[in-house]
Amino acid sequence: MILRRLGFALAGLFVILGLAVTLTARPGDPALYPPVGVDARTIHLVNHGWHSGLVIPRDVLTGEGAGPALRAIALRFRAYPDLEFGWGEARFYRTTPTLAEFNLRLALEALFTPGGRAGVVQVVGLERPVRESFPHSDLVTVRISSAGLARLLARLETSFRLVEGQPVTGGPGLYGPSLFYEGEGRFSYANVCNHWAARLLNAAGVPVTLPLDTHPAGLLLDLRWRAGLIPEGPAPNLSKP
Repeated sequence: MILRRLGFALAGLFVILGLAVTLTARPGDPALYPPVGVDARTIHLVNHGWHSGLVIPRDVLTGEGAGPALRAIALRFRAYPDLEFGWGEARFYRTTPTLAEFNLRLALEALFTPGGRAGVVQVVGLERPVRESFPHSDLVTVRISSAGLARLLARLETSFRLVEGQPVTGGPGLYGPSLFYEGEGRFSYANVCNHWAARLLNAAGVPVTLPLDTHPAGLLLDLRWRAGLIPEGPAPNLSKP
């Protein structure tokens, strides 16, 4: 009897999860993704194990869709061909470069404070190709159309808080040549870094399913399932930067 009840409970849970995934799935835009012909640029999703970021060529940050924040960042990081963008809660993100520094209290406050907590965006300048810069991370290569890129940049622009038309820096980042910028919007369990990255990809026309995207592993599964994007695993033979 106990096993039967447990079985019914698990079945009900799977049904609820299935409905949540189905009802919250965001469709892609076939007019934007996948791109047709040569009118496309390449970006990368980087999975660091507990956190995801997007790597975008610096030269596109002054094009269509970009605003004063991205143009200022492109100028400040002009020595680097690619930039990684990541979103997180201001206190937890700054103090957690790796899982070794994980602080449960800060994590719970970041996720479950009513109304959310202030967010920040980390920008990292990459001197070398993405795979060499992140040899131990999963990568997803995404080809997006120029129109999709413009929409992604327009959404990325809204992640930055502006003061007198300029993004506000918040000190050095966690690794490499990097800076934190004050974010616009609130971080919470419904808007973690992986949701943020997924919404940017969705703006470019990529289909996503936000409940799956809560964890990086779910985001990789989602991109494989919905968009046919195959993650490239870590390359252990490459040294760390």
